[in-house]
Amino acid sequence: MDANQLGLSARGRTVVGRVISNKMDKTITVLVERRVEHPVYQKYMRRMTRFYAHDETNECNEGDLVKIAESRPISKNKCWRLVEVLERRIDN
Repeated sequence: MDANQLGLSARGRTVVGRVISNKMDKTITVLVERRVEHPVYQKYMRRMTRFYAHDETNECNEGDLVKIAESRPISKNKCWRLVEVLERRIDN
């Protein structure tokens, strides 16, 4: 189910990341990686940020690649919501 089927629009910031936890009810933890250049050495470093996102239907599993968007505050730590699942984790 994507954002259009839920009647949601992806206004504001959207980011793509990997689900690292889905143990909470209707909440997923998404790890977003970005590359930043070091100001002195001009080398690129990986920086990671964890976001808590609202997953209304509990459809995500660990390892899925998802797109999340900013939203109004849903709880103390949760102000992102799931827009769509881009890629499912492949189990061997």
